[in-house]
Amino acid sequence: MINNQNKVYLFVHIIWSVQNREPLLTKPIRTILFSHMQKRAGEKGINVLAVNGVEDHVHALIQLHPAQNLSQVVKSIRTDASDWINETKLVANPFQWEEAYAALSVNPSTIKQVEEFLGRQEEYHKTKTLESELEVFDKIQL
Repeated sequence: MINNQNKVYLFVHIIWSVQNREPLLTKPIRTILFSHMQKRAGEKGINVLAVNGVEDHVHALIQLHPAQNLSQVVKSIRTDASDWINETKLVANPFQWEEAYAALSVNPSTIKQVEEFLGRQEEYHKTKTLESELEVFDKIQL
């Protein structure tokens, strides 16, 4: 312990996609969806530092509190978002996320860089696919 207080800095970059990678998240939908996601998560005690994405997937940077479970936090954010999309009929057919997601730990000293990266998703994905982005992590040998 430092100064008799716990210091916990758990930051996670989470990526998940629309079911079948359908390009359903148009710019107008993303604008209101991401704001809604941050608000709802905050109401549940989930600290979403940044959220962005493109038509077929979402990136979020969260700060986990010591008692929070990553899979439960991801499930909560995604369930709230898909329920809201379906209730408000933002898309024509029932909306779902893919089951799988990627979660990458983030060094506290790189938070600003990750936030900036999330902010540039549209530009970034003009030249790179989600698959190519994730391949980098698959190549890491532990």
